[in-house]
Amino acid sequence: MSLHSSLKTNAGALSQHRNVLTRAERISQLQDKSEFLAGKTSPLGIPKVRSIMVTVGKKTPAEGPNAAKGDADDAKKKKKK
Repeated sequence: MSLHSSLKTNAGALSQHRNVLTRAERISQLQDKSEFLAGKTSPLGIPKVRSIMVTVGKKTPAEGPNAAKGDADDAKKKKKK
């Protein structure tokens, strides 16, 4: 049986940023901050935890726009030798 097109997901859809964390994820973040103590703190009614999306900066070329051209020239010189 085929899957309806509205139910299909993208390949990277599960690794995207989520605003809502599971209880286990919230507890692990609170334990890192020492705000949740296993056995002493109740897992019910735990405080909200901020979920921050990490952004990746743009890559900058090593020596400007001519860096790729220089690499190609070096490869040609090595090939001639």
